Amino acid sequence: MSNDATHFPKITEKALDELRQRIGVPITDTVEPWNYEATRDAIRHYAHGIGDDNPLWCDPEYAAKARFGTIAALPSFLFTTSRIVSGYVGGLSGTHAMWAGANWQWHKPVLRNDTIRTEAKLKDLIEHQTRFAGRSFQQIYNVKFYNQHGDNVAEADSWCFRTDRDVAREQGTKYKEVKAREPRKYTDDDLSKIFELYAKEEVRGANTRYWKDVQVGDKLPRMVKGPMTVTGFICYAQGWGGLYIRANKLAWAQHHKHPGLGIKNRFGIPDCPERVHWEEEFALKVGTPGAYDYGPERTSWLTHHLTNWQGDAGFLRSHQSQIRRHNPEGDAIWIDGEVTRKFEEGGKKLVEVKQKAVQQDGETSATGVGIVELP
Repeated sequence: MSNDATHFPKITEKALDELRQRIGVPITDTVEPWNYEATRDAIRHYAHGIGDDNPLWCDPEYAAKARFGTIAALPSFLFTTSRIVSGYVGGLSGTHAMWAGANWQWHKPVLRNDTIRTEAKLKDLIEHQTRFAGRSFQQIYNVKFYNQHGDNVAEADSWCFRTDRDVAREQGTKYKEVKAREPRKYTDDDLSKIFELYAKEEVRGANTRYWKDVQVGDKLPRMVKGPMTVTGFICYAQGWGGLYIRANKLAWAQHHKHPGLGIKNRFGIPDCPERVHWEEEFALKVGTPGAYDYGPERTSWLTHHLTNWQGDAGFLRSHQSQIRRHNPEGDAIWIDGEVTRKFEEGGKKLVEVKQKAVQQDGETSATGVGIVELP
């Protein structure tokens, strides 16, 4: 990649000082969420966007006979109800933001036609030294979610890493070997092994999993996601809504309000930074190994792994995730989980599950720790 490609804005001390002034201050000026309401279609579109066909979220007739008497929203659906928890970061204009993890707690289910409002604030700004882009900043937000009755249904801390794009492209070492490899080519045999896991994927559903029957050391069924395609990334954006995907006048209005957001494409037209997820040329300019998946998407895959296992009678109480690398187009990941603890707390019977997602070269893609309540 030649140096004349682009020279992006840098992280400056002045911008960092200004951003630190926002810590703890309620955020009132942000764009509206993709979804205000957990409608049947909104829930289904999100579930299908992560490849989840659980009838508890997708089939009204099935859900009517299940635990809640109606369609429930999958836990990760709440990503669609807040731009902040999904990575709509403020400050440091023109620098890259990579969504990298979240700590979720769910208190109550979100059911069909519930409406959601949120309260958000910047929680912290932490400096790191990274192989991807050297000096980087972890920007952490706290978001609380309330339904139409005023009930606090969930809370999350989520974070992005802010990086200098030019440094990542020209000096980053994290993906040096990945970029030097030939593109992955899947044989029919490779694909058949992946498709076999899809064919065997079990949705526990009405087959209740009881706490007494779970033992420490139990392994969860392996889940596969991929091989990654741009089509798959777009499918997720259709359900999730994206952060900056706008058209015509609305795109102009967004770029006019946030001048550092729009980055000119090969036609000289300001376009959104989110196109790193479908435009390889731009993804390479910011230092990534190619067009790659969304961070909230990967966390949603981890929680999908748990909700398949827990069944309709289970409830995902909390989940901690860390995104460890990019999944560029062509990657596939395998998610494994193991029960690491059984305990009781506040009258609830709980199980801890540790998860690890590994891509085709054996590199860790993401990790997770979930707490599931079982009957």
